[in-house]
Amino acid sequence: MKLLTFMLGGTYRLGVKKEQGVLDVLAALSVVPSEKTIPTSIQEVIAGGAEALNELRIYSNQVVAAVNDTTAYVREESTLDLGPCVTHPNKIICVGLNYRRHAEETGAQIPRYPILFNKFNNTITGHGDDIPLPKVSEKVDYEAELAIVIGKTAKSISKDEALDYVLGYCNANDLSARDLQVRTQQWLLGKSCDKFAPIGPYLVTADEIANPNDLEIKTYVNGEVRQQSNTSDMIFHCDEIVSYISQHMTLVPGDIILTGTPEGVVLGYPPEKQVYLKDGDIVSIEIEKLGTLTNRMISES
Repeated sequence: MKLLTFMLGGTYRLGVKKEQGVLDVLAALSVVPSEKTIPTSIQEVIAGGAEALNELRIYSNQVVAAVNDTTAYVREESTLDLGPCVTHPNKIICVGLNYRRHAEETGAQIPRYPILFNKFNNTITGHGDDIPLPKVSEKVDYEAELAIVIGKTAKSISKDEALDYVLGYCNANDLSARDLQVRTQQWLLGKSCDKFAPIGPYLVTADEIANPNDLEIKTYVNGEVRQQSNTSDMIFHCDEIVSYISQHMTLVPGDIILTGTPEGVVLGYPPEKQVYLKDGDIVSIEIEKLGTLTNRMISES
């Protein structure tokens, strides 16, 4: 199932992408009520776990065939103001230097353990939103990343069971102000500017992704391919990452893990060829089976 959020009436609504369009769950329930408890927000899906997800799946399949005219609750995706596919994560945990060729292009040693840092909720935004380029930086870079969304509380879990705790996956752009990132030994400042973690457009449930460690991943800037790789180049794969983090902190439903970026970032170019993001640039992140996440960069007002 492909889940999304969209803004309507000042609040985020839950949508399910179907062949006919996007099912507006709340609108559908007003036309085709259910005796079951059907989640109407992405947070209710996350909190409800497997049972809520299953009820939503059954209802969404039934309701598009329930009546001849579905215009009251099936919406055209292109007309929607999409939000982040997870709106209120508890934690946003990121893995640095996790693609072999990316570590090589930056001249870094291959890590022995996952390099972890974090972002905050101020960085979360959705597909189609404009991203302000902060006035305090001249070197904003793109980073295509596969994001893992946790579906069950996980503490000290093994690698073998780790993917059972995953609700789904989505595209992410780990935008990075490189000049701020390297100002000190801590990367946090360069990673946590406003809207520096767009995610989406969909949260694709784990059952649709047979192997997250074998997905094509690309970045386009103004239509030009800048990154092109596969998640198989990860140093630490998705199951290893989830297990490793869970040994050190409890993961809870809705937590987001950004799993690292492949080669092709601006920072990896020779200094004379480094052209960082500028006002008007359109950046698209495309991961196999997850759709395309697109945002425009704008000068901070």
